[in-house]
Amino acid sequence: MSRQVIFTTKAAKPPPMYSQAVKAAGLIFVSGTAPTDPATGVFKGTTIQEQTRQCLTNIQAILEEAGSSMEKIVSVTVVMADEEEFGGMNEEWMKWFPSNPPARQGAKLPARILGLKVSIAAIAEA
Repeated sequence: MSRQVIFTTKAAKPPPMYSQAVKAAGLIFVSGTAPTDPATGVFKGTTIQEQTRQCLTNIQAILEEAGSSMEKIVSVTVVMADEEEFGGMNEEWMKWFPSNPPARQGAKLPARILGLKVSIAAIAEA
């Protein structure tokens, strides 16, 4: 099985211990993506809606670099700092996936990171 590491400057640069995404077995595995602005390297947005939007914007750029798209996402994991903001995250989510949304699971961030409200990982068809 071939394995291709995906990287684009149009999305936030990942830490050195993992890749933005890996393409293998006909799928693209996008790592947990924070709401980091690729131009500044800092979190973008103070609301859950703004941060969800930036996470999904980063994922969109990564998928496009890999030759895929948001419409090809099959599964997503949303990790949030505060479960009370679930409704706000869903508000932005529905703008991106108004019909036929991908499978999704949620979790709580295992550690507090100052300013981070959400991180999203995705699996898409290549």
